[in-house]
Amino acid sequence: MTTLIASDLDRTLIYSTAALGLAMPDTQAPRLLCVEVYEHRPLSYMTETAAALLAGMARTAPAAAFVPATTRTPEQYGRIRLPGPPPEYAVCANGGELLVHGESDPAWRAQVRRRLAAECAPLAEVHRHLVSTADPAWLLKERTAADLFAYLVVDRPNLPEPWVKELAEWAEGRGWTVSLQGRKVYAVPKPLTKSAAVAEVARRTGAGTVLSAGDSLLDADLLLAADRAWRPGHGELAAAGWSAPHVTALDSCGVLAGEEIVRAFAEGA
Repeated sequence: MTTLIASDLDRTLIYSTAALGLAMPDTQAPRLLCVEVYEHRPLSYMTETAAALLAGMARTAPAAAFVPATTRTPEQYGRIRLPGPPPEYAVCANGGELLVHGESDPAWRAQVRRRLAAECAPLAEVHRHLVSTADPAWLLKERTAADLFAYLVVDRPNLPEPWVKELAEWAEGRGWTVSLQGRKVYAVPKPLTKSAAVAEVARRTGAGTVLSAGDSLLDADLLLAADRAWRPGHGELAAAGWSAPHVTALDSCGVLAGEEIVRAFAEGA
């Protein structure tokens, strides 16, 4: 049976300049490969070693075996150029979009939206609350994504922790969850999960084993649903001391954690 490898991308496999975590002397820093360009500028990277491992794994495994699982919208995901052949499946919008050969699967999209309409407060209500309670002193941008969830880009040093806690409590009673990732505060419907979309890919491909990795609270369901999983030494899960018996908590942080995760995938595939 196929082993399915479903992994978060940002701050798990790929890293912005701010998230690289190159704490070693410059002469010992790993060589990097740019895997994303945005507005004509390099944005995200992997180590060259991680890139080679991922490409090698993709060449020797079926095309459906590696599944990126990201909170990015399909448009944002489309900017990423991972080494190796394009994955047959990709999970975007935190599970709200299932891409098959780069195209959104309409049946999956309709199924997700029916469930959200039945179980959660409307996006418009949540987005309105986010914006109305945010302070312009630390709010930089506000966005909705794929008509599914909302997020704010904030000045993190000035973001008051009580506000995030109060937002999470407000969202809880409306069927939504809140996650703070770097400079972004996400509000996401609870049924909108990466694990549900990955389970659908596993069903379609007949995968018998699922490996996964992720760094944020939005990845917890993905890691819990896997047979084996890894989390880096940075991120929300690490900060919370989150763990599970089948989840390996790495000590490494930044782009070197990404390399360690890809190595673990290659050995476990």
